[in-house]
Amino acid sequence: MAIECSGRTGSTGGPGGPGAHGPDEPPPARVVPLLALACGSSVATVYFAQPLLVTLGERFALDPSLLGLIVTLTQLGYAAGLLLLVPLGDLLERRRLVTGQLGLLALALLGVGLAPGAAALLVALAAVGLLAVVAQTMVATAAALTPPARRGRAVGTVTGGIVTGILLARAASGMLADLAGWRAVYLASAAFTAVLALLLRRALPAVMRSEGPGGNSSEGPGGNPSEGPGGNPSEGPAGGGRSYARWVASTVTLFAREPLLRIRGALALLVFAAFSTLWTGVARPLSAPPWSLSSTAIGAFGLAGAAGALAAGVAGRWNDRGLARRTTGVGLAVLVLSWLPIGLAGRSLWALAAGAVLLDFAVQAVHVTNQTMIHAVRPEAGSRIIGGYMVFYSAGSALGALGSSLAHAAGGWPTVTALGATFSLAALLLWAATLRTEPPLG
Repeated sequence: MAIECSGRTGSTGGPGGPGAHGPDEPPPARVVPLLALACGSSVATVYFAQPLLVTLGERFALDPSLLGLIVTLTQLGYAAGLLLLVPLGDLLERRRLVTGQLGLLALALLGVGLAPGAAALLVALAAVGLLAVVAQTMVATAAALTPPARRGRAVGTVTGGIVTGILLARAASGMLADLAGWRAVYLASAAFTAVLALLLRRALPAVMRSEGPGGNSSEGPGGNPSEGPGGNPSEGPAGGGRSYARWVASTVTLFAREPLLRIRGALALLVFAAFSTLWTGVARPLSAPPWSLSSTAIGAFGLAGAAGALAAGVAGRWNDRGLARRTTGVGLAVLVLSWLPIGLAGRSLWALAAGAVLLDFAVQAVHVTNQTMIHAVRPEAGSRIIGGYMVFYSAGSALGALGSSLAHAAGGWPTVTALGATFSLAALLLWAATLRTEPPLG
């Protein structure tokens, strides 16, 4: 999952105020690494459940067709957080917002770890997804704390923490579950998140909201005087509560106006539906004969995500050379082909691993290309555009998780493979059908 931030330095608590931070001063040395650690830890909470699905299903007597709800509700919570909580970073003081959300995330994780029944578990997981979007706010905070000359490195460091968190989440979850039980995964994460909240409360200087709706400046989010959240001078909001509602609604307006945003959002939905189909369903064939793997071994398959990190760098370089359209086509073709070895999961673990590497590489290549293209549509609204795009990402992940469980219940792993291949082929066909509507750089 990729993050976009405004790149604007926010106000401080006032001249000479406690914790004040000047726009040209570098942040304290420990702050950016601490933010990177907190980002990775927060994002990891969304992925902990994937290698534990079979265990959770047995513990809470869930019907196999409903196991996907565990991932689906987490992703739906994440989508809601993107729309409802991320915009608060432009309205509230960021230190208080970051530490408050981390504290609430710790409570939600505690709720998962202590859940007495299936209903409580699902509600707590949805809350975890909702609050895990604090990672978005922390990336923006790193940018706000850092002078422009050093901002790229700071944001890269913090975003690297997110990639690492996603990469290690499944492996760490499976290993800890084998050592101390599945509840230990969430209880340990709750304690760690609470400690991070306290450390950041002490380490972060006061970084006020960005200048935007409800701020002290008349400059709107597009950088033009009196410009409102929709990018037009007539749309400037008035009043704190009203400005928040309009700030959220403006994301929908942007996608309604720009066809490229809708197309790339639809591609994200289909691509991440395929991604989630694999990673939600793979615990089933791996935990069953002939493999009968432990949670640790199942989680270790998540290390195939390293290919995704490699793909992100390659795709970025291709996009810089004006090859975004070609990158998308190649990525989607590889995504379709990846399901051939994935379908052999019952016969060969090596084939499954190879397919997972191809799938993760393809997904991240398309993901990076999508973000490059949509940001270029309206750079001054980049944060809201990326946030809206990530809603498609979460919706696709939720769809794939639920679909994977239903498909496995209906016909086992071959049906799951067919579903993932269908999502992938639909994405390829959509891209081919909409080539003429994309700008030349795509």
